[in-house]
Amino acid sequence: MIALLIAAPLLGAAVLLCGGRRLDKAGHWIGTALAFVSFGLGAVLFAGLLGRGAEDRTLVQHLYSWVPVEGFQADVAFRLDQLSITFVLLITGVGSLIHVYSIGYMEHDERRRRFFGYLNLFLAAMLILVLADNYLLLYLGWEGVGLASYLLIGFWQHKPSAATAAKKAFLVNRVGDMGLSIAVMLMFTTFGTFAFTPVLDSVGAATSGAAAPVGEGTLTAIALMLLLAACGKSAQVPLQSWLGDAMEGPTPVSALIHAATMVTAGVYLIVRSGAIFDAAPDAQLVVTVVGAVTLIFGAIVGCAKDDIKKALAGSTMSQIGYMVLAAGLGPIGYAVAIMHLVTHGFFKAGLFLGAGSVMHGMNDEVDMRKYGGLRKYMPVTFVTFGLGYLAIIGFPGLSGFFSKDLIIEAAFAKGGVQGWILGTVTLVGAGITAYYMTRVMLMTFFGEERWRNLPAASPDAPDVEPAAGHGGVPHPHESPKVMTVPMIVLAFGSVFAGAFFGIGERFVHWLEPVTSFEHGHPPVSALTVTAATVTVMAIGVGLAWLHYGRRPVPVVAPRGSLLTRAARRDLYQDDFNHVVLVRGGEHLTRSLVYVDHTLVDGVVNGTAAGVGGLSSRMRRLQNGFARSYAVSMFGGTAVLVAATLLMRAV
Repeated sequence: MIALLIAAPLLGAAVLLCGGRRLDKAGHWIGTALAFVSFGLGAVLFAGLLGRGAEDRTLVQHLYSWVPVEGFQADVAFRLDQLSITFVLLITGVGSLIHVYSIGYMEHDERRRRFFGYLNLFLAAMLILVLADNYLLLYLGWEGVGLASYLLIGFWQHKPSAATAAKKAFLVNRVGDMGLSIAVMLMFTTFGTFAFTPVLDSVGAATSGAAAPVGEGTLTAIALMLLLAACGKSAQVPLQSWLGDAMEGPTPVSALIHAATMVTAGVYLIVRSGAIFDAAPDAQLVVTVVGAVTLIFGAIVGCAKDDIKKALAGSTMSQIGYMVLAAGLGPIGYAVAIMHLVTHGFFKAGLFLGAGSVMHGMNDEVDMRKYGGLRKYMPVTFVTFGLGYLAIIGFPGLSGFFSKDLIIEAAFAKGGVQGWILGTVTLVGAGITAYYMTRVMLMTFFGEERWRNLPAASPDAPDVEPAAGHGGVPHPHESPKVMTVPMIVLAFGSVFAGAFFGIGERFVHWLEPVTSFEHGHPPVSALTVTAATVTVMAIGVGLAWLHYGRRPVPVVAPRGSLLTRAARRDLYQDDFNHVVLVRGGEHLTRSLVYVDHTLVDGVVNGTAAGVGGLSSRMRRLQNGFARSYAVSMFGGTAVLVAATLLMRAV
């Protein structure tokens, strides 16, 4: 059944992408049905694991030997355990709901069949990634996820911005992919295998002294390369620049990438490889630093974006930063990182689908400054989006409250100066999260109906598609049930998932022994940490209300402060990349071309010219004339006679 779990969406991708136009009318139903088949199989497998003891919940299915050669054994084998089944249910469950939503969202797209084929391919690649029993097979799924994201982000490739965004996402992720490939090669040269069990067991044995020690430098190098890979897929500093531009793809793609697939892959890789990071404390420290920096970076960017999808993209960057930070804390953070990943999957998918619903009713307008007062016209979207908003800011009782609070406690429990720094960063991030998400909520659903003052469509703007009978002014309305029902289901998860997982630490114990867990002991009580979290959340909400609730929101964004302008430009990340990497690469290329032309080609061409010139002169001695040969013979004889006479004289 494990193989069938992957085969269902893979079959859907093959049928929809190769079946031709005859499947245009039924393609979306085929893709959605096979996604639900995969979810159903995952649910059955999950029920089977529940019937087993904690130590007997790891199942390995070996299909065949991929590369069977002497000294190099790579198998196509899948591992089902507590960690992988958690991801399976998230990927297939949320992914299936996004498929249903896409039926309505992509209803009028001529290439809807192809779109659902790509969605199925995305699910299949992600399932291979999380179910792989070795790092080489994981790398196959890793690359499949990169391919599917490229195809989906650039699905509307007729838009130059979408084509550019897809290329950017692909190229930035190639940097991270290089890190994973180096890590896999280092593992093989160090341990002689790619499989999870022998690699991770060898690391544990080596660090405990039970086997020949593995150098800490080697383990640190492997861990840092794994972190580089995670930074690419999970959009963490310094490889985060692709995520905002990826919003050029259809909104269901954004929901799938941010909630259930691509950006969660990096967190999975770190947690799955926890034994390696535990044995490399320097690399583990780098993980926490990357998570902490990205947490604040994404939150600041989210505060200044007027594009609703890009504001949510900054939010994803920040929330994944929470997870990476927690994973970097070691055994006290692995389980809570996965718990926040699961709860985030519910409310972030709901938020993105809610944003798509708003765009659906607003003629695809994404600028929140042109929204306002939409709660009266889109009540279901307002309620479901609002519940996701309350969950992400950590409102008491909702899912984000439980998972984020545990991360903040774990950060303080790290101890010492490092613990206070990380704990403070997570608290500040919680306050900023409350601020920018309240800003999104107020600008979209409350205040003046600014969309009523928009100008009518003009011939100079052919891309503007006015609502029927309303010129260029949007006519906001609720989305069809095929879109709102998935939003309602996700809102339900946003409310109750955290309590279900968090009470009694059942989720933490469920993940054992796949992820080790240690109870942290923060320098202050858990109740104090909770009170501080709720306080900073309330402060963030209050500040946003003062700025966007009590004051009118201008349709045209004001110039803003220096920090605001920097945040609008993603804190100059693209400018930095352009100056340092693009222009630096151009100068390096020109220098290499110059060296190639002047030095390498000069030596080669000069040698060839010298040989050619010498040979042309040597050819004059072989001209075919007898008189020339006679003169040469006479000259040679004269030289020999002269030399003989000279020798005798001496």
